[in-house]
Amino acid sequence: MEEVDVEPTTTYSHDSNHVKVQSILLYNPLSLCVSSGGSAGGCPFVHEVRKDEDIYSPILRKLFNESHHIFVGLQRIREDLPSKNKKPQFVSISKNYRSVIRACMEELQQVAGIPSLSTLKGFISMMSHLSLWCKQNFNIFCTLFVVCDPLAGSLVLHLLDWVRLHKADVDEKAREVLASESPAEHQAYWDVVISYVLQGRMDEARQVLVKQAALQPAARVMFKLLDNLLMKMPIFNPGETQTLTEFDVKWRHWREEVDHCLQDQSFASNRHLEDICKILVGDEDVLLEYKELLSTWYHFLVTRLLFSHPTVKPTELHYYAQSSMHMFLDTRSVPEPLDSILLAAFEFDIHQVIKDCSIALNNWWFVGHLTDLLDHCKLLQSHNLHFGSNLREFLLLEYASGLFTHHSLWQLAVDYFDHCPEFGRVYLELQIERVPLDTERKALKVIRICEQRQMTEQVRSICKIMAKKALRNNRLGSALSWSIRAKDAAFATLISERFLQDYCAKGTFSDLDLIDNLGPAMLLSDRLTFLGKYREFHRLYGEKRFSDAAKLLLSLMTAKIAPHSFWMTLLTDALPLLEQKEVIFSADQTHELMFCLEELTSGKSVPTPDRPMQVLGYTPPYPLSNVCFPFNLLIHCFIICSNLYSCLARG
Repeated sequence: MEEVDVEPTTTYSHDSNHVKVQSILLYNPLSLCVSSGGSAGGCPFVHEVRKDEDIYSPILRKLFNESHHIFVGLQRIREDLPSKNKKPQFVSISKNYRSVIRACMEELQQVAGIPSLSTLKGFISMMSHLSLWCKQNFNIFCTLFVVCDPLAGSLVLHLLDWVRLHKADVDEKAREVLASESPAEHQAYWDVVISYVLQGRMDEARQVLVKQAALQPAARVMFKLLDNLLMKMPIFNPGETQTLTEFDVKWRHWREEVDHCLQDQSFASNRHLEDICKILVGDEDVLLEYKELLSTWYHFLVTRLLFSHPTVKPTELHYYAQSSMHMFLDTRSVPEPLDSILLAAFEFDIHQVIKDCSIALNNWWFVGHLTDLLDHCKLLQSHNLHFGSNLREFLLLEYASGLFTHHSLWQLAVDYFDHCPEFGRVYLELQIERVPLDTERKALKVIRICEQRQMTEQVRSICKIMAKKALRNNRLGSALSWSIRAKDAAFATLISERFLQDYCAKGTFSDLDLIDNLGPAMLLSDRLTFLGKYREFHRLYGEKRFSDAAKLLLSLMTAKIAPHSFWMTLLTDALPLLEQKEVIFSADQTHELMFCLEELTSGKSVPTPDRPMQVLGYTPPYPLSNVCFPFNLLIHCFIICSNLYSCLARG
């Protein structure tokens, strides 16, 4: 029956939000300090050390699985292709990563929004604040370092996509407003409209504005004017034939039109419409009034660029980023580590981004995959480490080592090690031996991985472990199978002895299918060879091929394959053949039996056959178990001599 892998049992602790987390409790006896006055200056503390929690989230495990497939696909891109041919493939890989991240984020947000799973809100906040932030920002890093052309004007479009991923709650709020009885009177109505405008989603903003226009017929002209401005706002699309210069001219004309409406006070009677118009001209004071809707300084940056500098170049980005952060954050606010990471990205300091992310994040997923992609794009050639491995390989090794702590994700880590040419195999050999072999199915998975990579020593080690485990559970057949696979002659000999002992005790063999099909594997050890041949003797006897059985039985003793302690059992097995009506043993064979018996009796002690003698159908004329040994041997001698006399008489 096939064994099924199961998740190992886990001990959980609970945090302040009553969320279960895997943890280890450590006690430091040195924390019991003694003050200079001799009194206890402190008390011992129990420190809670949590494992990498991300890999135990079912949703994030999907991210790890999907990104693994993308990673493997990236490694298959041929190195000898020209750079211009590889660039579209790298862009495609980048988009695949971003799609997977987006799907993961949407699923997390859905789970967090389910009332019955409200406890998961705290879990997501606790577990993923740092890591999910940077997984989201994988988009912008790929955009800046891989996708964007330094001379192109499409940067703002990519930044808008990035911001929309961060502020996906706008759509949920819009659905709530539009589903109400009177959307235009909903308290969140204007927040939705302005949020859409701040994200550059003019079509959605116009659709929601229609509700308000229908409610105020007197202000229909004013709403129509704003609708026209939103519709006419130019957006640069690099896929069109329009040049960057043509777009710039068109945008300036549109901007003048919006300025004219403000100067004419066309929207003075409606504060919300006037604020939207001021946003369209990039009024920074008005933008800062909507900090709550922007929520972050980088959202403020993107909105500011959209309405003030839509053709900004990547090389100019860090100037606007620094000023936006200073304008948005309070003077007393200290920038968080993640703010520093973004600033480094806007300055195109790749190495600083990777360094800061490695410090800030709680796992290596982000930096490992980002560095791998950048390395393939030839952007990390100058960043080599001084201990034999480049930065890409170091980070991938760390990420893969973390995956090996999980009961199923360790299989993904194998491919990461495979694509680390310098130290990958060494790490894999060390980590593969630490995989808990909970079931035979899991052991076979590990062995298959090792065999595919010619890791002979690891295969032997795993087989030995499984053989010893099976032997402890008294599963002799499984133990023998594993020892044969490990090519462990000593252990195969030990298990063969156990089979023979069981046979002597019970009179029958267990695991006949295995013993009958040993084939060339029986040559692994002499004792295993004897076990296989002795079982073959029983099979020949059962098929009434007495002549072949007698020849095999005699050869087991004369060739010294049988252990000396088992000879009495073999001689006992010969008795039914000697008593057959027809002569089975020839004269020479009978002489050899006599020599074997003489050799057995010439020793200091004679072993006793422990098994019942009725196994092969022989019922002795005397109860041999009740007679003394010398008389027992006399009976053997008498029967053998009688057989020899019959052979000579017929000869």
